[in-house]
Amino acid sequence: MANQAFEELVEDFEFLDDWEDRYRHVIDQGKAMEPLEEALRVPATKVDGCASQVWLHAQFEDDKLHFDGASDAMIVSGLIAVLRILYNGLTPAQVLAVDARAEMGRLGLNDHLSAQRSNGLRSMIERVRETAAAAG
Repeated sequence: MANQAFEELVEDFEFLDDWEDRYRHVIDQGKAMEPLEEALRVPATKVDGCASQVWLHAQFEDDKLHFDGASDAMIVSGLIAVLRILYNGLTPAQVLAVDARAEMGRLGLNDHLSAQRSNGLRSMIERVRETAAAAG
């Protein structure tokens, strides 16, 4: 149940031959994000369970999810960018209906992230889902 922007990202990944190219593409996605305001890098937005420092600021505007994030690790910033593509613009019910693990698997990410990065990704997904559940 991915949105059009995520489908386009999946298509981009299909053209990348190996994992290193995909890894670089994820990092590039993170570099392209606007920086998260320092005022939003507070304990309330910090995501526990990540090996690196991660902040997610998620909110619903006009019943649509909008979230931004930041990390001190380039690959994690890229994962935040990918999650933004997956979730931004969805209603709370749509967010909860997304099988993020399956969608990330379509990018080949499930098989190539370290255990720590996979745990951090699960924590970020859970934070987004908690925000949607509270808003729904």
